[in-house]
Amino acid sequence: MLMFVIPIKSPKVSTSWFEVCRLFERCLRSVCNQTSLDFQVLVVCNEKPQIAFNHPKVKYLEVDFPVPSADYFAKMNDRSNKVVFGLLAASKFNPSHVMIVDADDCISKQIAAFVNNNPQSNGWFIDKGYEYIDGSQKIYIRRKNFYKMCGTCNIINYKLFTLPEKQKTYYDITEYDAFLTGHSLSKEILAERGTPIQPLPFSGTIYIRDRFGESATLQDGWLTRFKRYPKEPLRGLKRLVLAPINEQNVTEHIREEFSLHPLQ
Repeated sequence: MLMFVIPIKSPKVSTSWFEVCRLFERCLRSVCNQTSLDFQVLVVCNEKPQIAFNHPKVKYLEVDFPVPSADYFAKMNDRSNKVVFGLLAASKFNPSHVMIVDADDCISKQIAAFVNNNPQSNGWFIDKGYEYIDGSQKIYIRRKNFYKMCGTCNIINYKLFTLPEKQKTYYDITEYDAFLTGHSLSKEILAERGTPIQPLPFSGTIYIRDRFGESATLQDGWLTRFKRYPKEPLRGLKRLVLAPINEQNVTEHIREEFSLHPLQ
């Protein structure tokens, strides 16, 4: 059985809690639109989002974490703690695998069925996916290295996580696996441990670019993003040059596969 863990930032650090909730609701609808019903969803949050969508497979775990500062690493620490709490709580469901999902992305409806057909696998990283700016009629195809840019990119055997022996109220970011705070590291770290994960054999995720300036998990201003990704303007130029090759219209098949529907 596959467990989806979705961490959500606090409304106290949101520019617009309304937009966070809208993005999350579409994400949750996408996650729950699996062709197999053998899955569970655990949402870890400071406050339960205000949405109209309900599903019997969804559980909410509300935590009383301190509100993080505006510093990027403080926000990452908050996210990582929510992931750890989610992973600890997941044990009672006895999942074979866990997929950590950023609360504004959309995923393929085929994932749960694929995972359940391969219960002994170490897991998978998403090498192929899509990048989308909300409201656009175009979608950008990432044919490789998708896992390096989007946090919704790993499906890992639950037994491979290194978790604290005792639950505390809050953890230091250095206390648990590096790949819980750096999604692009999972592939390399697990390979070094002798438990490699494989590329998912189909496009698994749509990475939603933040048109509202309100990522449902983190939130960065343009200056912060430039400091973290100084080569991003060059990537943007490369994307523009390659757009005729890598962009396509958003088809009904893509919308149905990923539940990429207009925000509620």
